[in-house]
Amino acid sequence: MTTLTKNPPTRSDPRRPARSGGLRRGAARLGDLRIALLFIVPALIGFIAFCLVPTIRGVYLSFTEYSVLGEPEWIGVKNYTAIFADELFWNAMAVTVQYVGINIGLQTLIALGLALLMHRVAKSTLIRGALLLPFLVANVIVALLWFWMLDYQLGIVNEVISWLGLPRIAFFGSEQWAIPTIAFVNVWRHMGYTALLIFAGLQAIPNHVYEVASLDGASPARTFWSITMPLLRPVLALVLVVTVIGSFQVFDTVAVTTGGGPVNASRVIQMYIYQKAFGESDFGYASALSVILFVILALVAFIQMKFLKGNESDLD
Repeated sequence: MTTLTKNPPTRSDPRRPARSGGLRRGAARLGDLRIALLFIVPALIGFIAFCLVPTIRGVYLSFTEYSVLGEPEWIGVKNYTAIFADELFWNAMAVTVQYVGINIGLQTLIALGLALLMHRVAKSTLIRGALLLPFLVANVIVALLWFWMLDYQLGIVNEVISWLGLPRIAFFGSEQWAIPTIAFVNVWRHMGYTALLIFAGLQAIPNHVYEVASLDGASPARTFWSITMPLLRPVLALVLVVTVIGSFQVFDTVAVTTGGGPVNASRVIQMYIYQKAFGESDFGYASALSVILFVILALVAFIQMKFLKGNESDLD
């Protein structure tokens, strides 16, 4: 008698659906990655072609003696040793630091005041947008506008000063006034943009914090120094880093108005680099100056973020 053995019913592997689902999710991620790369590649090509490659070549040229008419000749660190003995370099750095100090101090204070006014008083979008109008005008146009308005003979500002019975001022032609005037022009152009950045930080502070301070009887001044400023620290750190780096790179306003004069009184470091490269065709030395400026800006940004604790917030 033959005994028939029944095979146990086959059960589907419970792991198969999960594996299939995992494969589908992996394929979806791969598809998303390809789409992301499709959008990133053009920007990446531009970054490599116009930022990374020129930076690497500039660092290489800083160790060479090079003009457009010949091939780069390797000279080691001679450019860097010459820089530290270059009186014009130290003068340019001193002028640049003077400009940065005036520009950052005025711009930050005015922008902070405008941001507080926008936050508490001016609720109109039109008024807030009007603050950005100077920033939307090209630097060269702004420089030319103020150059004509502050002209010693025909400028409207000097006409008003003369009408008041005061002596005219050579704003761009005086060693004393050149850098403060250039700083004022750039403060006028950038203060609206900086104010909007600070205003965005003010918008991120919860209202209940101010309500609690009001219930405790804190005065507006005490609220500002004890609540607003500490909670604005990350935004102010970002603003200071961006504005300081931009201030060290000032060039177009100086080139249009004073050209570095009078008597090197407004020759900032960017103007000195430009004159060395395109005025004297000493691209190796100019590249070394650029590398030193890059190192200085990196150190300044690092120190600012370290001491201002820009990556921390009191709201956490």
